[in-house]
Amino acid sequence: MPIRINNIKIPVNSDITIEEAVIKKTGISDIGDVRIIKKSVDARKKGELKFVYSVIIDPDCNQEKLAAKLGADAVIVKKSESGPIVYGSKKLLSRPVIAGFGPAGIFASYVLAKNGYKPIVIERGGDVEKRDMAVKSFWNGGGLDPENNVQFGEGGAGTFSDGKLTTRINDARCTFVLETFAAFGAPEEITYQAKPHIGTDKLKTVVAEMRKEIISLGGEIRFFSKLEDVRINDSLEAVKINGQWQECEVLILAIGHSARDTFEMLFKKGIKMEPKPFSVGFRVEHKQEMIDRAMYGDFAGHPKLSHADYALSYREGERGVYSFCMCPGGSVVAAASEEGGVVTNGMSEYARDKENANSAIVVSVTPEDFGSGALDGVAFQREIEKRAFALGGKNYKAPCQYLNEFLGTGNGGNTAPSYLPGVEFTDISKIYPEFINDMLKAGFGEFDKKIKGFASGGVLTGPETRTSSPVCIRRNEEFVSETADGIYPCGEGAGYAGGIMSAAVDGIKIAEKIISVYAPIN
Repeated sequence: MPIRINNIKIPVNSDITIEEAVIKKTGISDIGDVRIIKKSVDARKKGELKFVYSVIIDPDCNQEKLAAKLGADAVIVKKSESGPIVYGSKKLLSRPVIAGFGPAGIFASYVLAKNGYKPIVIERGGDVEKRDMAVKSFWNGGGLDPENNVQFGEGGAGTFSDGKLTTRINDARCTFVLETFAAFGAPEEITYQAKPHIGTDKLKTVVAEMRKEIISLGGEIRFFSKLEDVRINDSLEAVKINGQWQECEVLILAIGHSARDTFEMLFKKGIKMEPKPFSVGFRVEHKQEMIDRAMYGDFAGHPKLSHADYALSYREGERGVYSFCMCPGGSVVAAASEEGGVVTNGMSEYARDKENANSAIVVSVTPEDFGSGALDGVAFQREIEKRAFALGGKNYKAPCQYLNEFLGTGNGGNTAPSYLPGVEFTDISKIYPEFINDMLKAGFGEFDKKIKGFASGGVLTGPETRTSSPVCIRRNEEFVSETADGIYPCGEGAGYAGGIMSAAVDGIKIAEKIISVYAPIN
């Protein structure tokens, strides 16, 4: 049986191979093939940076004795005994419809298509090629397309980010997601990196290839097709798409966290939903070389190391401020999806080779802050975005301020903001209520103690409001809407995920549930 060997350490400056390191750790020479399943950087001691690996080998020896010898650093890998898929018997009278082609919708449709369910995917935005053109036009001063932008279109909001695949969930389906991405063109290293990322440039190609596969398996994908209404009589009967009704008994709502008009339509139809906590704040940029130096010390710029990232958090009572969606070597981008509002997000390409590092620094907010109505969080976000639009000059330029000026500790800075279509330097404290500004300032003070120069060398661009969905569309233990049978709230937009990985996993779960109830379509 194979054996997993953990805690294999190789100094960054060393030329030793992973095979040599495994031989040294195990004390045996015939180790067979070495498969890396995890790789991370131990930077706790700035003068002694190490790569830390976990590998799987199938050595020609007594595995039980080897595992006993290595103790906690070795685990016998038992073969997974997953049985055959058990299909449901209920006959589908119409093809299942999936609203949204972000990570949740992509993986739900992929799993359904592989198993013979011929799903129909409707996506209000365009395919990734047309979407890319619309987004770049907007960033370069063209008009905003409310249906085809950073939030809406093939791949979802994550397509124009960093393609981060880190997650806090512990689900075996995560391996399937990573291996699937790799099979469709993502770098193989995402299957073992501790903090995997694809990069927005490569992710566009991956989602396009997955789309082609879904179609080849019998699925159908309709771009620029918007879910406008649903007909319910205890259970779902039909959906309205671009003005046309069609019968539908299974609908997966993978609509994303910015589909505000769809939230409003569902609310008017009586679909049970409630407000949920989310976070708001700014994008902060620093010179990437400063972050590298702070995290790696004298190893900064080492050719074996990628650019450094960071994760920061601070809490006062029940409220927290923290870094979110940190993008090494990236850019701050315009992410509006409604006219008259400014929204920022962070993006990196695979190489992460831009001059600046950026991250959202955000403060948690709850219904106690913005109201207990189902759509009060949406209203709160809109108000912030409209205020920022006005501060930026009403032309989609973003309000911007040097961090030390926001804190009242200095003037100017050496980090140039990267946001397109441009920035307007102003007092960005006017965007938020005082309690949010106060919490941000407290957080920056604490973060400066962890990363020297953090509070003095940065520049802020705002606002960052779309950290997660402001609503939760209620579903039961069978993943079905508490209001109407046949509707499956799914992914980040419905309040059940928080990033590419968890959204993809939720899409898989929904597909598996549908497979367990309904028979494939002949």
